[in-house]
Amino acid sequence: MQKKNTFTKILAAAGCVLIWLPLAAPVMFTAIRLAQGGPFRFDFLMPGELFPAALAGALLLLWAALRVRSQVRIIAWGLGCMVALLVGSQGLAVVSGLASGRIEASGPWFVLVLTLFVGFILAMVVIAVSGVRLARGLFARPAADGGL
Repeated sequence: MQKKNTFTKILAAAGCVLIWLPLAAPVMFTAIRLAQGGPFRFDFLMPGELFPAALAGALLLLWAALRVRSQVRIIAWGLGCMVALLVGSQGLAVVSGLASGRIEASGPWFVLVLTLFVGFILAMVVIAVSGVRLARGLFARPAADGGL
């Protein structure tokens, strides 16, 4: 890994925090609500609502990956897929009438919009896992014994 300096480590760490935030937030809020004795409510749309944080995190991870020339392809592909799938699901929801409530939230249009949205979340997970792998490589200590 090249350019394994403090700035690159900060980019990777901040990118990991920002990309994991939209994935962890719905789980944390659900756990807090259940711990308070409330009913089970899981907001599966929250990663889409927190997309600006995920985009910023993915861009920071891509920048760090480019600096060290590691995990670049998977983060870049994940970022492209993440953006395309979110735009596709939202665009399809608007065009089909699901977003305005003109048609009922069921049937093939609803399934297709949700499928694209699940793909968006999976692309975000791929970037997040790749970011953790990148950060682990950056923060790993070199073996002092020569690998023995």
